[in-house]
Amino acid sequence: NLPIVRLLDRFDMKFQAHLLIFSLITSLSTAPAQDAQMRTKILEHFPQADANGDGKLSSAELDALSKKALQKYPHTDTDGDGVLSKQERQALMRKAMARKGAKGKGSGSVGKKPAANSSKKVPDLANVKYGEHERNVLDIWFADRSEHPTPLAIYIHGGGFKSGSKDKLKPGDLSGFLDAGISVASINYRLLPESPLPTPHLDATRALQFIRSRADEWKLDKNRVGVFGSSAGAQISMFLAYNDDMANSDSEDPVERESTRVTCVATSGGQTMSSFFWKDFMPAYLAEPFKQLAAAEEAKQTDPLANWNAQTLEEGKATARNYSAIDLISSGDPPIFMNYFMPPNGKIPDSQAKVRGWLIHHSFFGVALKKKADSLNVENHLFYPGAECKYSSAVEFLKDKLLSRIESPPTSAQ
Repeated sequence: NLPIVRLLDRFDMKFQAHLLIFSLITSLSTAPAQDAQMRTKILEHFPQADANGDGKLSSAELDALSKKALQKYPHTDTDGDGVLSKQERQALMRKAMARKGAKGKGSGSVGKKPAANSSKKVPDLANVKYGEHERNVLDIWFADRSEHPTPLAIYIHGGGFKSGSKDKLKPGDLSGFLDAGISVASINYRLLPESPLPTPHLDATRALQFIRSRADEWKLDKNRVGVFGSSAGAQISMFLAYNDDMANSDSEDPVERESTRVTCVATSGGQTMSSFFWKDFMPAYLAEPFKQLAAAEEAKQTDPLANWNAQTLEEGKATARNYSAIDLISSGDPPIFMNYFMPPNGKIPDSQAKVRGWLIHHSFFGVALKKKADSLNVENHLFYPGAECKYSSAVEFLKDKLLSRIESPPTSAQ
């Protein structure tokens, strides 16, 4: 299925424009004639789904397309069971039809107001080196810089620290920021297993400081910088937001003298604590079946130990705490928006293949951090299906925070 996934990523814009096709896929009839007619119609609108080029849409190709669509729009699975019910398909169909009829496309989120431009704008500066490794590169798009320095939103991609790239920045998110006068950067970082944790965190720190060191040249407001990302990128974003300032005022490297503090942070499916700590937090607010699943996942210690380059479990725990949001957060830290695609009491997916992804991106991470943040009077907003929240997207939250007056902005350590 890898070729079709790559093709779908490459034609992401077109996929969004034809989101209606996904609704058709999930509604395929079992009648042979109708099934064949529907597959033909899908290929007419989305020919790249034909991975082997035989002019037909096989069941495997159809499954790959459906899985990709559900991964891209997981919030349409409102009950969190990993499949779309009849009601969920109908809701998606209505939103897809409204999206298709809208003048502007590319919002990157079903049901949200489309952005003015569905294509991803070419970066003003691409593959700018911020470090020595080949993955120490970033892209940057500048908003209108004719008068004043602009705020900046930095995107940090996900992928379990093992995959992903800066190209995962959604076109709709990019245009949403640029249209609001906010410049955008997207970074790569080193990956597992070549570079064990916390290398990605240190790379992101360097990238943030590097961008700040170019603030005058690039006409950026270094006192209005937000970070956002999903999964692993969310975890890195929270590390930057909640860590003490890592600037080194005595360094001979001017980049290292820049502040690492940020104005705000937005996450999607973020792990606010290491999997080592699930057992310590879950009893307070999780149902028994979920605890059993989490305990089974926690028992798999091989990957965490290898990822953190630790020799013992205790060593792994001690290291992980230094990069865990729930351990780092303190009074006076910046506001956060957390987005999850299932409610805390959501149904466990029937498919075992989906359980782990559902588990490691579950909203209980947000519930735990919200409880801690509330106790510290740190502003936080938790969004999931059915939740009451002031904001419904990372773009909306970051725009509000970056464009408002900053009373106590972070400053350079120079």
